Amino acid sequence: MIDAIKHFFTEKITANPNEQVNIDRRVAIAVCALLLEMAHADEQFNKQDEENILSILKQKHHLSDEDAHKLLDLAELEREESLDLWQFTNLINQNFSKFEKRGVIETLWQVIYADGKADKHEEYLMRRLVYLLNIPHEEMITAKLQARERGDRHVSDDNP
Repeated sequence: MIDAIKHFFTEKITANPNEQVNIDRRVAIAVCALLLEMAHADEQFNKQDEENILSILKQKHHLSDEDAHKLLDLAELEREESLDLWQFTNLINQNFSKFEKRGVIETLWQVIYADGKADKHEEYLMRRLVYLLNIPHEEMITAKLQARERGDRHVSDDNP
């Protein structure tokens, strides 16, 4: 299965001679790996976390169900094989604007608040990622408040 996933992305990358496609895919894998890392931070990764990340991938990267699953699987492999988060944040820093990096932080907060709360491990990891992505602390707090507010609206929408 691992070989099939790697083949899928290698084929998509090499089939298009445009170097930007390769970079875009690598950055998508890096962002997905960070989302997975955050979902695993509270040591309670479950099917709901996976579905939340898949939904984010489909929406933000305009992927089909199949492509989103393959991206998630490949990012999970990369995450498991990585020694640290720098390889992912460095790739994002090289290819994303400040605005795009702030979007990554907002998405990470969405992953955290998917279960309605942030625990100390998630908060710690977020501080590390904000530092590695060179995002000012104030912007992290703003993104946190926005994600928490959106999460509160979804909870109240579910419970009339």
